[in-house]
Amino acid sequence: MSLSEHTQFSPDRGTDRLQQITTPLQLAELQNCRALVDENFKVVVKNLPPGCPVTLHSLHQCEDKHYWEAYGHYTSNHRGTVSVTDDLSFGGTYTGKEAMGLLWSMRPVPGSREGLRLRRRNVCSPLLVNISVYRGHVVEGFREQAPLASSLTERWYMAPGVQRTQIREKGVRGTLFLPPGPGPFPGMLDMWGGGGGLVEYRSALLGSHGYASLALEYFAPGELKSADLEFNYFETAFNIVKYHPQVMPDRVGIFGLSIGAVLTILLAAESSFVKPSCCVCISGNHLYPRGATIKEVHQVLNMKSPKIRLDENNYEIWRDMGLPIPDDLAHKIDVGRIHCPIMLVNGHDDQSWATVESSDDMAQMMRAAGNLHLLTRLHYPDAGHLIEPPYTPLFRATKFVKDTKEKVILLWGGQTKPHSDAQEDSWKKILAFLEQNLYSSPTLKAKM
Repeated sequence: MSLSEHTQFSPDRGTDRLQQITTPLQLAELQNCRALVDENFKVVVKNLPPGCPVTLHSLHQCEDKHYWEAYGHYTSNHRGTVSVTDDLSFGGTYTGKEAMGLLWSMRPVPGSREGLRLRRRNVCSPLLVNISVYRGHVVEGFREQAPLASSLTERWYMAPGVQRTQIREKGVRGTLFLPPGPGPFPGMLDMWGGGGGLVEYRSALLGSHGYASLALEYFAPGELKSADLEFNYFETAFNIVKYHPQVMPDRVGIFGLSIGAVLTILLAAESSFVKPSCCVCISGNHLYPRGATIKEVHQVLNMKSPKIRLDENNYEIWRDMGLPIPDDLAHKIDVGRIHCPIMLVNGHDDQSWATVESSDDMAQMMRAAGNLHLLTRLHYPDAGHLIEPPYTPLFRATKFVKDTKEKVILLWGGQTKPHSDAQEDSWKKILAFLEQNLYSSPTLKAKM
C-alpha cells in the first residue's frame, strides 16, 4: 500500500470536476499486492473528488530493459473512489469492467522496436509492476508526468518454499521445480516450442500449484543424429521425473506448447516406455512423419515455405504449411494409440499453424480407434497461438529465428481481449484437468 504526500489540484486547470484535495490521495492494492502471476489483485484509489477523471497506469521494465505499459480511464464515484475491479474503464488499452486489465492489456511503450515478447527468465525474482494514478484521461507521456500516487506490485511464478534444481543427468538438460513440503507429488514434463532454450516460468508456476515439474531444455535440430536418439532423450527426461524420490511414479503427466505439444502427442502415442497419466497440449498438432528427426521435420517445413504468406506488415503467416491435413498415416502420429486423458487447447485465430483443423482430424482418428472418450478439446475464437498462463499480455507477432538462422517476425495471431479471456479460462480448466487426473484429493497449493 502506498500513500502519497498532500496533493493539491488547481481548480482552474484540467476538467472542471477537479477540485482541491485536502486529504492525502490513497492508492492501494488491497488484495494480493504480492501474489502468483495467476492470482487476481485489487486496485483501489481513494480520497478523490466525486466525478473526478483519472487514469490508472501500469508500467513494467522487463529483463531486456524494455518498458511495457497499460492504462485505463476512470471517473471517481460519489465517494471519491475508483475500484478497477468494480468500475468501468471508458478508454485506454482496455475498456469495461476488467479487474486485471492493467496486466493483460500491457504492450510495449510507444517507440519500442517491433516484435518484442515479454518472457521471464529469472523466476527466482518477481515481475515488478508499478501502478500509478494520474489526473485526467491521459493517453501518452506517462513517464514525463508526476503521478498523484503510485504503488508497486510483485508478480511471482515461484511461490515461497518451491525448490528449483538444475538437471544435468543422463544427457538431459532442464530445471526441476519441487513444491513445498515432503511430497511425494504428481510429476510433470514441461516442453516449450520451436524457439528453443530453457523456459522455466510455466514449470515454476506448476511447482507452485503442487506439481513436480521439469522444464526441459531442447537440443538444437541435428544435435542428436537419429530419431531414436531424440526419442530416447524425451523418454529419459520423463523417467527422470517419474523416478524422482519426491514424485508419485504412477502420476506423471506431460505438458507441451507448439512443437512441445507435438512431441507430447508423439510420446503418448508411440513410446513403449512412457505411459503418461494425462497430457495437456497447447497449440499443437499431430503432423510428424514417422521415424523423422526434428531436423528432418524442419526440412519438410522448408519445402513447404512457398505456402508462407505475408500480412500487411510483412509478418510471416505459417498456418497454411499445415494444410491440407494429410490422410496418409505415414505423415502423422497415430493418435488412436493414445491411452491416457489428453486435453487440446487451441485458438481459432492461430496464424502459426492450423491447430483447430489438426484437432478436428485427431478427434476423427480417436473416434475411429474407440478412444475419443479420452479427448478434451478447448477451442477459443479470436485466440492465437501463444496461449500462456493468465494475465500475460498478448504477443500477436514477435521476432523469431528460423533454423536457417534467418530472423523474421512471425504472426502468432489473437485479439487482445478474447485472447486474454482464453488464457484465463484455459488455465483454470487445465489446473482442474491436472487435479482430476493426477491427484486423488484436492491439491495443496502454495500461496504468497
